[in-house]
Amino acid sequence: MKSWQPALQPGTVVLDGHGVCLEPLSAQYHGQDIWQAVQGYDSVWTWLGDGPYEREDDLINALVAKEASSVARFFAILPKSLTGEPAKAAGYASLMRIDAPNGVIEVGNILFAPALQRTRAATEAMYLMARYIFEDLGYRRYEWKCNALNLPSRRAAERLGFTYEGVFRQHMVMKGRSRDTAWFAMLDIEWPERKSAFERWLAPGNFDESGRQRNSLAV
Repeated sequence: MKSWQPALQPGTVVLDGHGVCLEPLSAQYHGQDIWQAVQGYDSVWTWLGDGPYEREDDLINALVAKEASSVARFFAILPKSLTGEPAKAAGYASLMRIDAPNGVIEVGNILFAPALQRTRAATEAMYLMARYIFEDLGYRRYEWKCNALNLPSRRAAERLGFTYEGVFRQHMVMKGRSRDTAWFAMLDIEWPERKSAFERWLAPGNFDESGRQRNSLAV
């Protein structure tokens, strides 16, 4: 790979899709909506490094820190209404552990409010981020890591086209507990096939009148 050039750093961009819009996370503009979306659902924080938060101000302060991060780029996830306008923020996700010289980047710190979980918008948000890093930024390797005990996250990674690569034992301490980390990755050479699978699944004809998928997301 003598012609390799370092990938680009993620920028302050809007990723606009058919049913969802990803905007740079803003504590001021998205904080209250995210608080309302997760209030009373402490389980959404189980596998994350922060939360749950007892007060809105505490969550807002955490979002301020994420917004200002110099090592990760956070996006607020806004499902669109039936008219195509972005609705209220229902979660966020970040591009992190950014290694532009080697073309490696990770998607992580993903928070989906219950209303966003297992929806077409959630899948499209992950598609938009993958397309951005491969096609616009030029990354070679896209990683997904999670607690090895987090079975829903492991299933999500495989459904989205990431390949399981193994477990790093005692990889970190999270909320006072030892964490084994399951590693998944998607490569640039795999992206064209993964992209086609995403676009087949996201096509309007793949959903019936009740919004249920006709065919599952699979390569």
